[in-house]
Amino acid sequence: MQSYRYIIVGAGMMGTAAARHLSGWTDGVALIGPDEPLDHSAHEGVFASHYDEARITRTIDADPIWARLAHRSIARYRQIEFDSGIDFYVETGCLIVGPRRGEGNSYISEVFAASERLGVDVALLDDVDLARNFPFFAFPSRSEAVWEARNAGHINPRRLVRAQTLLAERQGCALIRRTVGGIREEGDRVIVTTESGEQFMGDHVLVAAGGFSINEALLPRRLDLKVFARTVAFYEVDETAVQDWGSFPSLIWKWSEEDEGIYLLPPVRYPDGKIYLKIGGDPSYLLLERESDIRAWFRSGGRTSTHRHLIGVMERLMPALDLSRTSMAACVTSFTPTGYPAISWSKSKRIGVLAGGCGAAAKSSDEIGRLGAELLFDGAINEDGYGVGFEAGFRR
Repeated sequence: MQSYRYIIVGAGMMGTAAARHLSGWTDGVALIGPDEPLDHSAHEGVFASHYDEARITRTIDADPIWARLAHRSIARYRQIEFDSGIDFYVETGCLIVGPRRGEGNSYISEVFAASERLGVDVALLDDVDLARNFPFFAFPSRSEAVWEARNAGHINPRRLVRAQTLLAERQGCALIRRTVGGIREEGDRVIVTTESGEQFMGDHVLVAAGGFSINEALLPRRLDLKVFARTVAFYEVDETAVQDWGSFPSLIWKWSEEDEGIYLLPPVRYPDGKIYLKIGGDPSYLLLERESDIRAWFRSGGRTSTHRHLIGVMERLMPALDLSRTSMAACVTSFTPTGYPAISWSKSKRIGVLAGGCGAAAKSSDEIGRLGAELLFDGAINEDGYGVGFEAGFRR
């Protein structure tokens, strides 16, 4: 049985980041997780939400903890790109749009106040500014926006994971392309068993399996994590349209104070060679209770009702766009009771957990992974100015 000092289970955005940081501090690190399946619809195994080409990145967040996680991650993007030789970050800016501020609190007033607290350089845009600078959007009258032009835009999650993995391997981390089926403590060691029956031994193990961390075979007690089904829609666009648009930002839009709103990614070329806009924003929640439900959800490809809702949003937002070439895909978001990532030990001080992106972690995954690596290496997270413990909750 192969033995390591530290084993990280889950080769997604947080797990690979943890592996990069940890393998830079010590030897004896292994990262276990499968590669992306070729055929999602026929795949019976686990999935990852980073199987995608674009995620919004921005510093501004009304929550100072999430803002700090984002700021520290974004500050390292260019160095990760340089060290790995893999580009994944495009600084297109992020446009946050909502109803014009009035009396009392509002979405835009909260976003703008957050930018001032963080010292982020932004511009406030009114209807005239929006129409002049972003003529391809058709926002309703009396809209207002916060425009973060620098240190914001989008990242390619597939390429970021590839960069983190490459750097971790370069630093001596062992990459094991297997799916873990069970983890158990045995004396002063931890045994990790793959679905194919192989076993690996570690002094300490970190479970970073995303929504699949609810698998009761991975932790001594089931993690208190709510995993929600999400559907995203894609719209194929032509090269000429992209050229006509020119600079195209990442967008977050709430058309009313009551609605959840949507996010929209700029036109990005996908592995099939075509260029797509991607939109997300489910109008309702669908809770996935079991690990088997998550696998089935990814295979399903998403909800047609959400797809129709997103088409309706795009008809209002970009009425001149040809929406006939559209498709959808399934992903998930995972929420902890605290609203922050769970980065802590289980009831065993040899098995830790790193999970719970709360719908906001892609851009912040490098710093979240660093905190997970710190948990393994030092035995605890050094507060680093966060003021929260990132404690995980477990069901009885």
